[in-house]
Amino acid sequence: MKKLALLLLLMILPHVAHAEELHVDLKRGTVEPMPIAVSSFHAITPQNRDFATKIPQVIAADLEGSGLFKPLDPRSFVQDVNSMHDAGPRFGEWRAIGTQALVSGAVTQNPDGRTRVEFRLWDVFSQKQLIGTAYMTNADNWRRIAHIISDEIYKRLTGEDGYFDSRIVYISESGPPQKRVKRLAIMDYDGQNHQYLTDGRNLVLTPRFSPTKQQITYMSFGNRGPQVYLYDINNGRHELLGNFPGMTFAPRFSPDGQKVIMSMAKDGNSDIYEMDLRSRTPRRITTNSSIDTSPSYAPDGRQIVFESDRGGSQQLYTMSADGSNVQRITFGKGRYANPVWSPRGDLIAFTRMYQGKFYIGVIRPDGSGERLIANAYHVEGPSWSPNGRVLTYFKERPVGPGGTQRQAKIYTIDITGYNERWLQTPQDGSDPAWSPLNP
Repeated sequence: MKKLALLLLLMILPHVAHAEELHVDLKRGTVEPMPIAVSSFHAITPQNRDFATKIPQVIAADLEGSGLFKPLDPRSFVQDVNSMHDAGPRFGEWRAIGTQALVSGAVTQNPDGRTRVEFRLWDVFSQKQLIGTAYMTNADNWRRIAHIISDEIYKRLTGEDGYFDSRIVYISESGPPQKRVKRLAIMDYDGQNHQYLTDGRNLVLTPRFSPTKQQITYMSFGNRGPQVYLYDINNGRHELLGNFPGMTFAPRFSPDGQKVIMSMAKDGNSDIYEMDLRSRTPRRITTNSSIDTSPSYAPDGRQIVFESDRGGSQQLYTMSADGSNVQRITFGKGRYANPVWSPRGDLIAFTRMYQGKFYIGVIRPDGSGERLIANAYHVEGPSWSPNGRVLTYFKERPVGPGGTQRQAKIYTIDITGYNERWLQTPQDGSDPAWSPLNP
C-alpha cells in the first residue's frame, strides 16, 4: 500500500474563543448531539470545486457517525459560500436555523501543483473562531485531509482526541461454509479506500495492528500449518515471524511495538509467551496447568489481561508483565473471552457467552463496572478505536436454507452502548482490528 504523506500544517487566524465555549460533555454518558453546520468550502480555483464539495461531505459524515453531532441539512443554509469566505459568517442567520457550531473552509491549487485546504470552526453564539488551520497536500489525499479536519473539530469540541484518521484491518470472507475464502483486507475507518492484502489462497485469521509502526501481524494456514506473519503497510512486504503449531490467535504487540505476546500450547498445555521482535526469542510468562490464552497488554506495558479456566470456568485475569500478581477480575455467569485493553487504560473490552447468546462488554481493570453493550446470535472480536471511545467487532448470523450458511458483518459502537453502526464491506467481514491514528 502506498504510504500517505501529509505535508505542511499551518495555523491561521489564531484567535481562540474564551469564556463560555461550546463543549460536548462526554462524561454525561448519553449526549444530545450538537447541531453543527458544515458548509461547502469556497473553491478559490475552478479545478478545486469538486474537492470543495466532497471534503465537507466527508467531515459531516464523520461527525454524524460519532453520534455526538447533528449536521444540519445544507438546504437550510441561508448564507452562501462566497459571501462567508469574503465577509465571514452572518451569525444571526446561522443561529436562526439552530446552528451551534459552524464549519467553513476554502480550497485552492498552488502553482507547484499541491492543494491547500483550510478550515475554520466557529462558535455561532459567541461569534468567535475556535480553530483555524490550513493543510498543504497532494490532491489524492483529500479524503485523509477531511478525516484530519474532523479529528480537529472533534478534539476542540469534546476535549478528547478523535479517531477518524485511522484504518481498520479485517478478514474478508466469501464462499460456502465448507470452502470459506478468507483474505486479509484493509480500509479507512469508514470503509473507504478498501484494499486486499492477501490473495485468498491461504486461510488467514486474527490480524493485529502495531501501536507504533505501520505493521500488522496475522496468522496464515498453509501446507506448513499455522504461521505468523508481519505485514509492512508501507512497502507491502510479508515477513514470516515464525511457525507456531500450538497457536490459535495472532500475537498482539506491546505498547512500544518491540515485542509481541501470544498463547502457545506445548505438551497439551496452553501458556502465555512474550517474544522480542529483534531477537525472535520467546519467553514463557505463565506456567499454570490450566489454559491461559488471549493476552493483551495495558497501554503502559506494565500489566497483561488474559483469559483462563484456572478457576474452573473461562474468566478474565490480570497480571504484572512478568507473570506475577495474578488477579481474577470477572465472576459472572457464562464464559469470558477475547479481552482487549483500551488505549486509555480505563477499560477492558471482552466477549461474554451466556445462555446461548454472545455479548460484547467492558469492565474496569479492577473488575468493577461491568457493562454489556452489544449482543447477537454470535458477536466477537472487539477492538478499540485510537481514542478508546468506540469499539469495532463482528456479528455472525445463520442464513440460507435451514440456516446452513452464515453471514459475518462488522459493526462499531460507542462505549456507552449507543450508536451501533454497520460498517459496509465488499464481502462478509470478521476479526476487525483498529489502527492507531495514521502517522
